[in-house]
Amino acid sequence: MSANERLATPSSVAYPEQRKEFFAKRESALAIFSFMVFSFLYLPVGVLIVYSFNRDGVGGFPPKHLTLHWYAQLFSDGPIWDSVINSALVAAGAVVVALTVGLLAALALDRADFPGKSTFRRLVLLPLILPGIITGLSLLMFAVSLQFSRSLTLVFFGHGTALVSVATTELFAGLQKMERSQEEASLDLGATPWQTFWRITLPNLRLSLIAAGLLVFTLSMDEIAVTFFLIGSDNTLPLEIWARLRRGITPEINAISTLIFVVSVALILVWYRIRTRTTGSEVQELLERP
Repeated sequence: MSANERLATPSSVAYPEQRKEFFAKRESALAIFSFMVFSFLYLPVGVLIVYSFNRDGVGGFPPKHLTLHWYAQLFSDGPIWDSVINSALVAAGAVVVALTVGLLAALALDRADFPGKSTFRRLVLLPLILPGIITGLSLLMFAVSLQFSRSLTLVFFGHGTALVSVATTELFAGLQKMERSQEEASLDLGATPWQTFWRITLPNLRLSLIAAGLLVFTLSMDEIAVTFFLIGSDNTLPLEIWARLRRGITPEINAISTLIFVVSVALILVWYRIRTRTTGSEVQELLERP
């Protein structure tokens, strides 16, 4: 049998069809599995959003009478908005502290050689591994030893300290991916190390700084373990929601949770837009190079 005849046998001709059928079945199975996973993750969020518009509160399914009454009641609820402001202030302060200390730590890990560097690199990740209750209790004991009273300011420092590891990890990864040639060229052309840092290093770390800032802000807004140990007479949003849930689920909680979800999605879209535009401009610059 010649080579052409062997290639024309029915089994070899049918094999591509069987392969296509196999891959088609696998893609269908993966699509079904992905749908099930995303349904498991986001179906509860969808139920929460639907109930935030239900006139009968959390009772009765499916909702029959849709209304904006709970949102109107939410916007007239002073204590819950005070807790939102407190959480936003604490999160913004935590972003400043975490990014400042995290950037210095990331630069030290990437650019400097010092004794115990490998140990320091592992210790930086420790707050990510420790349970929140351990971190909160240790911060409380440290504050008591310094005779600091429990307050919103202490929560701000606690969040910033606990989330430094998040910022350090993200910024260190950005420094690892950054090319050093631009910094070397800046120094060769007479710029000082400080000028090089402000004009070359920081702009190249823009995406990592934004990503770390958004992550720290989100984690701080959501933090409850550390806050529980350090808070004073004020309340943050998670603690306010938790205190109200002890008295039962109210539609206002569904409404504020829906707003938080919308804001989170908006932040993700903003981040994606910034990342897409920046990546697109970098690709365009590469194409225009001679």
